Amino acid sequence: MEATEVLGYIGALVVGLVLGLVGGGGSILTVPLLVYLLGFSPIVATAYSLFVVGSSSLVGVVQKHRKKLVDFKTGIAFSFPSFLAVYFSRRYLVHAIPETLFTMGDFAITKNMTIMIFFAIIMILASFSMIRNTKEDTLIYVNQPYYKTFIQGIIIGTITGIIGAGGGFLYVPALVLWAHLPMKKAVGTSLVIIAINSLIGFMGDLHNLYIDWKFLLFFSFLTIIGIIVGGSLSKYISNNILKRAFGYFTFLMAIYIIYKEL
Repeated sequence: MEATEVLGYIGALVVGLVLGLVGGGGSILTVPLLVYLLGFSPIVATAYSLFVVGSSSLVGVVQKHRKKLVDFKTGIAFSFPSFLAVYFSRRYLVHAIPETLFTMGDFAITKNMTIMIFFAIIMILASFSMIRNTKEDTLIYVNQPYYKTFIQGIIIGTITGIIGAGGGFLYVPALVLWAHLPMKKAVGTSLVIIAINSLIGFMGDLHNLYIDWKFLLFFSFLTIIGIIVGGSLSKYISNNILKRAFGYFTFLMAIYIIYKEL
């Protein structure tokens, strides 16, 4: 086993640890781990990431449900437009993108490069949401018709499908602002949406990709161990400090991805 492979598996534990401690965000590291340390293409990495995120979120749902921090009715209602978008983006959209989008002289803009740069932009947005650290009592609650939430779900679901991340940093504010859930319950409920979206999105890839199940199940197992350990440690560490620190780390990772691709 090579050093980069060992680092990749240690990274799987770290992803789970962050998910368990912070309640979200750790999944955004899965794709860079799979691409830069373990050598998978972005298409395969985003597919594998959906499975890892989905299976680990299921464990998170069980943990949060025991603490009565999950609103299943709201989560399932909100996930309907999202999982449709995730499935169809993985089944058709991602695989319909041409391998080379366009060229400028000798410089070619490829499909893999575009996916990774788009991923980095989403990471930057996620890092800002974690660094800003908005308090629940500063949020303004606004009632919204379901058709607008449906459109929001389609947009978030499409982004989730393309980048292979959970999208919790987008779902949590939506659940707080529109479903009027308290912050802690919004985090727990977002895991229901993330689990459904990610696993259904992954099913969209089964028709197009060869899946190395032995590797994928082992990587997911390590992530789940990390979640269990992180969940146990979370009561001893300040959530706000962790979120900010992870936000800065995510920002630096995004800059590295853009540098690496360009």
